[in-house]
Amino acid sequence: MSFTGKLLRCAALACLMLLLSGCDMVVLFPAGDVAAQQGQLVMVATGLMLLVIVPVIFMVFWFAWRYRAGNRKAKYTPDWDHSTQLELVIWAVPLLIIIALGAITWISTHLLDPYRPLERIAPGVPVPEGVEPLEVQVVSLEWKWLFIYPEYGIATVNELAAPVDRPIRFRLSSSNTMNAFYVPALAGMIYTMPSMETRLHAVMGQEGEYEGFSSHYSGEGFSHMRFRFHALSDEGFAEWVADARASGDALTRAGYLALEAPSSREPARHFASVDEGLFDAVVNRCVDPAQPCTGHGHGHGGHGGNGSRGGEHSSPHADGHASH
Repeated sequence: MSFTGKLLRCAALACLMLLLSGCDMVVLFPAGDVAAQQGQLVMVATGLMLLVIVPVIFMVFWFAWRYRAGNRKAKYTPDWDHSTQLELVIWAVPLLIIIALGAITWISTHLLDPYRPLERIAPGVPVPEGVEPLEVQVVSLEWKWLFIYPEYGIATVNELAAPVDRPIRFRLSSSNTMNAFYVPALAGMIYTMPSMETRLHAVMGQEGEYEGFSSHYSGEGFSHMRFRFHALSDEGFAEWVADARASGDALTRAGYLALEAPSSREPARHFASVDEGLFDAVVNRCVDPAQPCTGHGHGHGGHGGNGSRGGEHSSPHADGHASH
């Protein structure tokens, strides 16, 4: 096989691998409405930037071909140094694109602020009147995830579930190391930090099983810090809650301190009951009764270990708002 043939074969193989790698494009085509809006923002921003990138790439090859040494018909103007029309195109087009990108990004990032309660569950479908968000308290441990459902009095390790079309209000913190909670099909990532509470509002629109993981390096067990997110019907979620309650195990403060010890590849498990105020005690670093509560409760709606409201930052972005 000639060199040209080998080159074409390698190029075709590279294109095929690129196409196959995009088969599961969950970030651009997710099941959750918030993640879908974020995916649309990515595609719009990419399209606007390609308005400059594609013509520039095309013109590089066109100029190389047009002004090749063998083309005697190309106009030769060695004294040319200025073109007002060309200057207008070079400066005006990128400026207009930057203005459009800035406006779209500013509007979208405010609408998709993770601290902002949801106003819809799907395009053109507002949150039904009287529907309360499902609160899930999230604690990133080394190297596993703890999810507490205060409404149902249960908790899970490395397993998350929620009914479809019901808004979810996440309250997040960390036991020790800074981390990042990320379910690509649900919403953008959000940081978890010790002594601080962050927030995330999201909703899932399709039943199914999705992957969640840590998107911030946190040490030895980081690669295995993953969990499954089950988007269920109302009946399926009720059955899941019943299964958790049937486990019989209780998550006490002493049990939490044992769970806090570093470990990886932890299997999913359920707790039928949870000590009241455990999440607030985690945020205020006083799960151990011998430790005084810090009283920080940073974040929008943070609560101190004694149930009082903690201090709030002036901006939600200071509380761990990650880029979506």
